Amino acid sequence: MNTLLLDQTTWDLCLDASGNIAMASDPYSISQDVASAVRTFQGECWFNTADGVPYFSEVLGQSPPLQLLQSLIEQAALTVNEVVKASATITSFVGRTIKGTIQVTTSSGITLPVSF
Repeated sequence: MNTLLLDQTTWDLCLDASGNIAMASDPYSISQDVASAVRTFQGECWFNTADGVPYFSEVLGQSPPLQLLQSLIEQAALTVNEVVKASATITSFVGRTIKGTIQVTTSSGITLPVSF
């Protein structure tokens, strides 16, 4: 599965050597799509407002238990095609910034680490 390649620093589109919009392929495309799913606020995608993590309603200003937050992140990761298992670990939750990793397993049995 291909996806548009995003710059890891700015999370914006990249160009390839020919000046075209760069594409990412498996397994990197799966990792990037998982990271995008976790970064998406529920309601942000106008074509499917159910996508994303309910940061506004269940996280920001709420002080949720870390297990709930991990579960919400894992659920978002599981919405990515080919992801069959996700296990999130939160390493930091300070103010409005959440950092951690997700170990995702694809339908082909590959395990990928994804940072967020």
